[in-house]
Amino acid sequence: MSDNVKILVDAMGGDNAPEAAVKGCIDAINEKDGFEIILIGDEAKIKSILESNKFSSDRLKIQHAQEVITMEDTPTRAIRTKKDSSMVVGFNMLKEKSGDVFLSAGNTGALMAGSLFILGRIKGVDRPALATILPTKKNGVLLIDSGANPLCKPINFVQFAIMGYIYMRDVFGIKNPRVGLINVGSEDKKGNETIKQAHELLSKSNINFSGNIEGKDIPEGKVDVAVCDGFVGNIILKYTEGIGSFLFGEIKNIFGKNIISKLSALIVKNGLKAFKKKLDPSEYGGAPLLGVNGKVMKAHGNSNAKAFKNAVFKAYSFARSTIVEQIEEDFTNMEVEDSEQ
Repeated sequence: MSDNVKILVDAMGGDNAPEAAVKGCIDAINEKDGFEIILIGDEAKIKSILESNKFSSDRLKIQHAQEVITMEDTPTRAIRTKKDSSMVVGFNMLKEKSGDVFLSAGNTGALMAGSLFILGRIKGVDRPALATILPTKKNGVLLIDSGANPLCKPINFVQFAIMGYIYMRDVFGIKNPRVGLINVGSEDKKGNETIKQAHELLSKSNINFSGNIEGKDIPEGKVDVAVCDGFVGNIILKYTEGIGSFLFGEIKNIFGKNIISKLSALIVKNGLKAFKKKLDPSEYGGAPLLGVNGKVMKAHGNSNAKAFKNAVFKAYSFARSTIVEQIEEDFTNMEVEDSEQ
């Protein structure tokens, strides 16, 4: 890869498109060097936003795409029928090596379907998974899967764990990441049959498996990788975002009650800013979709410009990593079990 990373951005995906995507990309370019962005979507709308922000740069280009995959579209049908949508065009450009990474805040199901149909899975990977960093008392935990696969077989949990292990090892430099299986209790025999079988398989794997963990263990930083299906993962992700907003709102109310509390807030101002930043989901940007033949990054559906800017930075780091190659290497000799196990 050249030093100048090409980031493909689905400008029409997400609740706040195209304004959030375009403004976020403008801010990203103004703040950091080392990459260029190709905005994919309605050229007239994108140009209008650029003009209103009085922005012009040779680091930002536009690829016109006249169709849009909405949040209400049926994922598989949308990918197959909306060939000139910003998402499908982005996937094809990534496949053709016209970019190094593809970023979208659009329909998660369509992003998953497009990744599978257009890019394909890494050999040996049964199902790709979204990997999201959540704040903890320590350095953060990787939640995988955070929304791509609502229903899973035991082998899927094992593969999520392996991909998460590789990600935390190679991106965050953790020598031997601790992996935990999210369950309703820490005991080995807890959970439904699928979780029990997943626990048994993980116990026999070569990764650093710490056993079952409960929801309360995640913010404590008990493990570096927390494994679950996409149904549980998405609930945890959304709850974490909600509780962060709630907690900071309550703290703001406490310090804003009277003159004494307001003066107290000034004393701990820097600490409060750091705390808010740690809990703010827009600071965490996007989540990589691990297990596909290409670098795909998913931004939150309701991303604002700040969140999109940080997602661009995450996409840049992802593009410069060798994660896809490392997963390919580790999965080369693995056989995917097709049984109901």
